[in-house]
Amino acid sequence: MTERKPRVLLLFGGRSSEHSVSCVTAAGVMHAIDRERFDVVPVGITRQGEWTLLTEDPQDWALNTGSLPEISDVDNPVQLSTDPNKTSLMSLSQSAISELGEIDVVFPLLHGPFGEDGSIQGMLEMAGVSYVGSGIAASAMGMDKHFMKVVFESAGFKVGPYEVITNKQWLRDSESALQRCDGLEYPLFVKPARAGSSVGITKVDVPSELRDAIEVARREDPKVIVEQGIVGREIECGVLEGRGSTPSRASLPGEISVADNGHTFYDFEAKYVDGAAAKLSCPAQLSEEATKQIRDLAVKAFDAIDAEGLSRVDFFYTPEGEWIINEINTMPGFTPSSMYPQMWAKTGINYRELIDELIALASERKVGLR
Repeated sequence: MTERKPRVLLLFGGRSSEHSVSCVTAAGVMHAIDRERFDVVPVGITRQGEWTLLTEDPQDWALNTGSLPEISDVDNPVQLSTDPNKTSLMSLSQSAISELGEIDVVFPLLHGPFGEDGSIQGMLEMAGVSYVGSGIAASAMGMDKHFMKVVFESAGFKVGPYEVITNKQWLRDSESALQRCDGLEYPLFVKPARAGSSVGITKVDVPSELRDAIEVARREDPKVIVEQGIVGREIECGVLEGRGSTPSRASLPGEISVADNGHTFYDFEAKYVDGAAAKLSCPAQLSEEATKQIRDLAVKAFDAIDAEGLSRVDFFYTPEGEWIINEINTMPGFTPSSMYPQMWAKTGINYRELIDELIALASERKVGLR
């Protein structure tokens, strides 16, 4: 009897504002994953949270000119078995529950809340299914820019000045919340505390713009972080978990520079819509010493939140030669043109090999406490 191939469930879409970005990521993985090694099961999550079995054609979920992909139809509703001894995908069609076969690994290609923040990870742990990427706690910390900074400061990283405004603080006394930001030097960057892909971020140059910027961020997340702008180069580094007990690995670093054509920072449009808005350089033009520093720091950041699988760590490199950590992303953009796969390609692991490695890491890691 021929041994069956491992079945990999690609999970994408989701309830966050990064729904379409997740679909684009899934299109890249569908196109590149080795079908001779893996059986692929694409499952989408609508913006309302419904799960549905989808087509395996990457073009259905790719980014096309003038439109962003979205999962809207639920023609084949499915769910994972709640029995951790089965790890099966269940069809819910026509009100009759039936098994669609065992799932060996879930690859959650989800960005933002309800996907990258520990929510899905907790569900997969309860279901007893192996999955790519960080666990519950690391995913939650990596999603929340406030707690992320607290952890990094405690680990000895240099973090830029910031203020956090919770929902209750803003509703109770917005003036006091604004006054707390007086100690920060402009320009400021106002961000949803738990969102990604630069959604809801505003660059604020004068105090009169701050209130409106906070309201924009609050549309994505009632918890807001206000960060002081940092003068420096934006340098990123990819981290890949080591096999077994071997140390985590860091890629060659990459650099982002935004063209002066209407984008004042690396916003959503610059990332995904305007192809001429940003330049991604890899490897970044750094000295040998600086390159070693950021690679070491990226692994340290990965380990500081107890991350697993993959992460992209973003830093500012100041003119004085100081590294200031910006954030860690536990499920970074993962299209072939995204910085994370590009950095690893320059380091010697191509896109398909990277997918293989992440699935292998997930397969060898047990579910539950570890």
